[in-house]
Amino acid sequence: MGYSENHLYFDDMHVGQEWESGGRTVTETDIVNFAGFSGDFNPIHIDHEFAASTPFRRPIAHGIGVFCIASGLSVLSPPVRTIALLGVRSWQFILPVFPGDTVHTRTKVVEKTLRGRGKRGEIVWHRWIINQDGKIVQEGEVITLVECRPLPRPLASPEVLAITNVLSEATGPI
Repeated sequence: MGYSENHLYFDDMHVGQEWESGGRTVTETDIVNFAGFSGDFNPIHIDHEFAASTPFRRPIAHGIGVFCIASGLSVLSPPVRTIALLGVRSWQFILPVFPGDTVHTRTKVVEKTLRGRGKRGEIVWHRWIINQDGKIVQEGEVITLVECRPLPRPLASPEVLAITNVLSEATGPI
């Protein structure tokens, strides 16, 4: 799947713009799959008996797993021509996410820096992950590299056009 005409370029976004994603319900299957994928079998996530003895009284989703779900939700909110994730800064895990909770993201452009001779740019996004009760469960900043609109090809200067015309007249079309 490539980018569509709906995918935004670096040039299309402005500091202060915000988007909100659709929701996604976190399931026990998500938690078990993330444990298997990551190798993080901490009993707080997968052992109901152990989790009952914790302040949460039941298993909680992996914080990084919820971050990954939010990353997926943010792919289309907004749809951006992302080249790479460059970094994560000042990320906070505020509240637990339980199986059955539904999360969505709110994303805001915080900074933009042009890079790569105008072919791409860095965007710093502030991202909030919010549960079904409207409470922020995680937040922080992520930095991505985003494609710029293609640069227009420079037009030839009058001097170059004059030389081309002289050569063309002398030798035929170039």
